[in-house]
Amino acid sequence: MTTLMQLTGLSPTGLMIVVTAVFMAGLIRGFAGFGLSAVVMASAATILPPIELIPTCYLLEGAASLAMFRGGMADADMKIVWGLVICSAIGMPLGLLATTSVDVETSRNLALSLILALTLAQFFKLRPKFLATPKGLYASGLTAGIATGLASVGGMVIALYVLASGTRPKQMRASLVMFLCISMFTSLVWLIAYDMMSMQAVWRGALMAPVVLIGVFAGTWLFRPAYEPLYKVVCLTLLTLLSATGLISQIV
Repeated sequence: MTTLMQLTGLSPTGLMIVVTAVFMAGLIRGFAGFGLSAVVMASAATILPPIELIPTCYLLEGAASLAMFRGGMADADMKIVWGLVICSAIGMPLGLLATTSVDVETSRNLALSLILALTLAQFFKLRPKFLATPKGLYASGLTAGIATGLASVGGMVIALYVLASGTRPKQMRASLVMFLCISMFTSLVWLIAYDMMSMQAVWRGALMAPVVLIGVFAGTWLFRPAYEPLYKVVCLTLLTLLSATGLISQIV
């Protein structure tokens, strides 16, 4: 336990919270195809600043993407995926610039506010018609990149885009998986450029990877179209509570 605390820089209580959050995040990612970073960020932003969580989330997303890659490739709409990936790569440095330019409290509040806004948009099934157009595709990718740089939650922006397009649940999940998998390469370039991929972040990601993979495999096993409405409501409710609680704790 002492070694784990030294490598992760977390207290025993903080370590337990992060491990629990990572497992729940993996479970949601395995089922829905997105939401991993959002759960981790919403749960742990009060313990660690977003600037430290973003590279750790990147590594956890990488582990999850590799585990889900095979299933995603067969069902995803790759033409849309590539458009989103390219635009996201352009937007990410803008988000990282904002994250690294403000103080920790502002960065934390920005991340939690963004998660709450995106979660509520999904919860109430907002489907702007603009998103289901070529311009909507590029705007969604750019916004996803900025959201990734701010709070590592670009996947939630893409989920809104796919939701607006009326894609079948299976194809939606597969497209999200492939977007997150391919965008890992461009994200790494920007994280290194901004000197955010520290050794401590690597240790946190490596030590938490087995936990997130257990969650991913459990979530993948649970994925059944019949369960989707109930499970999605539970996931979004969890994200709403976590992000709102985090914001309230910052205010109070």
